[in-house]
Amino acid sequence: MKEKSHVLKKLFLSTLYLSTFTFGGGYVIVTLLKNRFVDELHWIDENEMLDLVAIAQSSPGAIAVNGAIVVGYKLAGIPGILCSILGAIIPPFLILTAVSFFYEAFKENFIIQAMLSGMKSGVGAVIASVVYDMGSGIVKKRDGVLIGVMGAAFVANYFFKVNVIFIILVTAVLGAVRTIIREKKGGRA
Repeated sequence: MKEKSHVLKKLFLSTLYLSTFTFGGGYVIVTLLKNRFVDELHWIDENEMLDLVAIAQSSPGAIAVNGAIVVGYKLAGIPGILCSILGAIIPPFLILTAVSFFYEAFKENFIIQAMLSGMKSGVGAVIASVVYDMGSGIVKKRDGVLIGVMGAAFVANYFFKVNVIFIILVTAVLGAVRTIIREKKGGRA
């Protein structure tokens, strides 16, 4: 019981910390979740984290909250979900409440606008890091099908402007078909 309360406390504080210092949207939090729960705490392995992120991305709603939900459930069940959601939503709630009170002052303030512009560069770097971390794991497996799907998804979205929802649905079907074929062949494929 004491260990579960320790996990819940650490889960709440981790999601609170990540949510407090994550600027730039939900995709930025993906690499931070990986760093915290895979690299630092070793509570989840990297492949499982990729699966959890895929579930979070394909679910409706904010990816930061969805990510907190799937990680929280994996680590501590329903209490883990509640702790991680609470930790993930408190900081944006407080920040947006403060910003709404001072919106008129922030809207025209040169320093605030400059800070926000500077954050865009940092967000771009963090997203590039997420792509590198997740993509290099797939490339290291030397699985031509996975590498091909990753490349095709990029080309479809970047060059042909295919909606990400369709890409996620197609890759989910491909993954399911591949898993079914692998299971029928006895674990190979």
